[in-house]
Amino acid sequence: MSPPYPVEILTLFPGMVSGYLGASILGKAQEKGLLATTLTDIREFAEGKHRVTDDAPYGGGAGMVMKPEPLVAAIEAAKARHPGARVLLMSPRGPTFTQATARELVRHEAGLILVCGRYEGVDERVMAHLDGELSLGDFVLTGGELAAMTVVDAVARLVPGVLGNVDSSVTESFEEGLLEHPQYTRPPVFRGAEVPAVLQSGDHARIARWRRWKALVLTQERRPDLYARLELSKADQKLLARREEEL
Repeated sequence: MSPPYPVEILTLFPGMVSGYLGASILGKAQEKGLLATTLTDIREFAEGKHRVTDDAPYGGGAGMVMKPEPLVAAIEAAKARHPGARVLLMSPRGPTFTQATARELVRHEAGLILVCGRYEGVDERVMAHLDGELSLGDFVLTGGELAAMTVVDAVARLVPGVLGNVDSSVTESFEEGLLEHPQYTRPPVFRGAEVPAVLQSGDHARIARWRRWKALVLTQERRPDLYARLELSKADQKLLARREEEL
């Protein structure tokens, strides 16, 4: 059996993260020995009675900045525990995290060290101790904890054995640059809305065509930016030329 995929999160607020990491799929993955998460409180590396981790910015301005001493000490300690792990700061300056990024990160078997920023940001001198930065998108969060949890969740799902169904991670949204097809379960009729007859037909080839057609149509309608980057096969082009009842 392969060793667990290691992730360490450096944060000023470990209590914000611990509950999420211990629940549902992530909790089960750790119980199975497929994922190993460590939470480190950056304050443990701050000196003085009050364990101060922030200070006013040079040059003036609003807010506070995370100090380099405790943060770099925390990073160095994490590197010692996880040699070769990628060290990434959750930051709006980084490239946007995508499913492709998750696939790339899970292939790095030495694991991840995710640094959660706070306040107005971190001292720029910390950047020399990182492998990069990572952003969830063009918006601002109070801190990096939510971003770090998102990264761990997306990456962990790709660790072999974490998902009960081996096909789940392959058929989900964005794996092929497409949105996922609609999903239904029992009852067959809910408040007058029926499950499409094709999904109840038992005809697996027809069901596969319908799901592919729906994924293409949904992506075209709702994410034209993704659709524009698709390289449609001849089979896809034929599907799109048909009406739903012709599938």
